[in-house]
Parts: sequence; structure tokens; C-alpha cells
Amino acid sequence: MGACCTTHIKYQGRHHAEDDLAKKEGKGHQQDLTTPGHNGAIVRLQGSSSFISMYTRKGKKGINQDAMTVWENFMGEKKSFFCGVFDGHGPLGHKVSRHVRDALPFKLSSIIKTSQPNGCTENDAAASAGQSYGKNDSNGVNKDRFSSWEARLIRAFKESDEELNSGLSFNSYNSGSTAVTIVKQDEHLIISNLGDSRAILCTRGNKNRLIPIQLTVDLKPRLPDEAERIEKCGGRVFAMDEEPHVLRVWAPDQDSPGLAMTRAFGDFCLKDYGLSSIPEVSYRRLTNNDEFVVLATDGYCRCGMC
Repeated sequence: MGACCTTHIKYQGRHHAEDDLAKKEGKGHQQDLTTPGHNGAIVRLQGSSSFISMYTRKGKKGINQDAMTVWENFMGEKKSFFCGVFDGHGPLGHKVSRHVRDALPFKLSSIIKTSQPNGCTENDAAASAGQSYGKNDSNGVNKDRFSSWEARLIRAFKESDEELNSGLSFNSYNSGSTAVTIVKQDEHLIISNLGDSRAILCTRGNKNRLIPIQLTVDLKPRLPDEAERIEKCGGRVFAMDEEPHVLRVWAPDQDSPGLAMTRAFGDFCLKDYGLSSIPEVSYRRLTNNDEFVVLATDGYCRCGMC
């Protein structure tokens, strides 16, 4: 397993994990690590709190390229969370994933802050405007509110990606990162997905059994719409003879980089050929049967570039 973080469940007890940041990939107890964040948030990079737990473990290959973060009290709202898991790939994938880990929630928080009248919170604005968000549909989705969140998330993802290509101390031309994030406000869950990390909801079914529900779809070349976009932009999609079941994305004039996903941060060698940094954004209204959400990477690299 790579990295995971959960929310909407109270965590108790001791937490043991590999402290990749402090121990330089050595084994040991993972200490809590929190710092102040934008607009009153508490930023956590490892450890646990009353509502979340975080865990990462180095595999058999090189450096751990996974990164994760939880912003508690996101936007200054109690029990509001931003959670994200980022899976780097390529020679400098660990730097890409950690940069996005820090940049993305900050940009989203800043975008929301500047869009609210007089600096009030999302919930304050909704209350003061009465019916400004409109009515929910039959599935409990408030389309106006969701559209607002979707636009802000897409902008935050886009700006975070552009920042990677604007003179940082490292080069992300052949390196990148996936991202799967959630924003939780009360019973509202906004999910954003870029690449092939996943969000899984655990809910209670018949006889009180726990049932996993996948909230995201892996954005890979095997999806017809994704492959079509790549090919329309001049990229190629095919599988190598030694792994015929794994479709990859290739540049038009050379057999590289062989990326096994169609959306990612970084990887600017493919951005002109259909690779996208625009996430798929979805909404779910939580119920009393829902127990917790797991965000997780696939645990090892399939990019062909490492």
C-alpha cells in the first residue's frame, strides 16, 4: 500500500508508520506533524487526530514518492476538511507530489476566500443568501453549489500545474503526480480525481455489514474517451509486447514516456499530446450509514519512467 488518509471516522490508539519525512525512509514511530495553514486551517502531513488517520510505507523500490495532507478546519470552518493523496512518478516524482501537496489546498483556499463577499465562509454566504444555492435534485445534489465547487477545484488544479512549469528548482518535464482529494463540509463530500489513485467510501449495508463503494474511476488509457482525447491531440496509446494488458500514453515521435494514466500534474512532455491536469469532480451526500472514506495510492509506480 502507498499512502492513505481517512476522514469521517474517529481514530483512537497509537499509530505506527514509517516516518518518511523525518527518518529519511527509515522505520520508526510516526510522530504527528502539524503546521498552521491558510485562513485558520490546521495542516497535517502525518499522524492522526480525532477524525483522521494517515499512513505511508516505503516499498522495495527507491524513494517513497507518495505524499498526503489533511487540512482540518478548512477555510476556518470547524469539522471541515480537505484531504489529499498524491502519487509521484518519474525521476523527480517525489518532488512533484510534495509540491502539489502543499500548493493545491492553499490555492483552493485562496480562490474560495477571494470569491466570498467580505471574506465570509461558504456556509456563512449560503445562510445570508437564503436560497442562493437553489434546490437539491432527487439525488440530493445541489447543482449550483456543486458547479461552484467544481469551477474552483478545476482552477486550483490548473494553477498548481502551471506553477510546476514556471521556474521551480526542479524539472517536471518527465515527472509528475496523480491526485485524489476530498472536501468534506457537514454531509457534503466533493471528490476530485486526477490519475489512478482512488477514493473509497465505506458504508453500512444489510445486516450492518461494511460495504466499499468506489467514488472515483481510474483515469487511464483503457477508457475510450480518455484514449480518444490523447489520439486527437497527436499522442499514441498502445501496450508493450511484454505487458499487453497495460495501455500506455506515448509521445507521437518516440517510444517514451509510456505513462499508464491520462491525467496528471507535471509530465509536460505529454501536455501538448492530450495529457490533462483537469480533474474529474463529483459529489456525494453522506448519510448516517456512511462510516469513513479512504484515499489511497496504488502503492507502486507503473509509469514506465522510474
